[in-house]
Amino acid sequence: MLSIKDLSVAVDTKQILKGLSLDVPAGEVHAIMGPNGAGKSTLGYALAGRPNYEIKGGSVDFNGVDLLDKDVHERAAAGLYLSFQYPLEIPGVPALTFLRTALNAQKKLRGETEMSAPDFLKRVREVAKTLKIDMDMLKRPLNVGFSGGEKKRMEVLQMALLEPKFLILDETDSGLDIDALKVVSDGVNALRSPDRGMLVITHYQRLLDHIKPDRVHVLVAGRIVRSGGPELALELEAHGYDQYLGEAA
Repeated sequence: MLSIKDLSVAVDTKQILKGLSLDVPAGEVHAIMGPNGAGKSTLGYALAGRPNYEIKGGSVDFNGVDLLDKDVHERAAAGLYLSFQYPLEIPGVPALTFLRTALNAQKKLRGETEMSAPDFLKRVREVAKTLKIDMDMLKRPLNVGFSGGEKKRMEVLQMALLEPKFLILDETDSGLDIDALKVVSDGVNALRSPDRGMLVITHYQRLLDHIKPDRVHVLVAGRIVRSGGPELALELEAHGYDQYLGEAA
């Protein structure tokens, strides 16, 4: 589903990713773990097409299409979704308006019929209930005054409505207490599907206790230095990343 080969990325002329390769098949959840500054968020931003993230080399194949050849909105319409570590606030734009606009914009790009207001509201109510999101919250400006848990639940609501083919979760556990982490994780797990892939970026094992990965990759200094099963996350929790720093140098 997602095949990354020798990807090199620079940000403001500084090389961050240095020949990263990774394959995530459909139906699998892969976790990326690594120390601060390793390039974890850079990977997510580069795949999503964030400006100023300059591709210096390599390729990214997404369902048989050259992802790097597409603009940001085209990548989203193709089914790529990036969940931010710190979701943006948009004053003056009600969450419901944002959600319906985003959904119908993607449908239009794919040549699909746009969703009517009644059908949209019905679907939103169904999903919001499972995420413990009050409809009054959706009438407020997007993420303005929201707690960390509310912002992350809002992102999971977006995922469920947009139904992307591939999810990139950038430190989804950041700022969440135990109860909020469980609600968000349950929402993410509900999206697991044989036709959908996920890349979970995290520092800590605790998120992977809830969103159990098929594979874990260690990213250090812009390269993946080791891959393994879920037990690798437990090893990292116990021993840290020091043992890999020499390999990445």
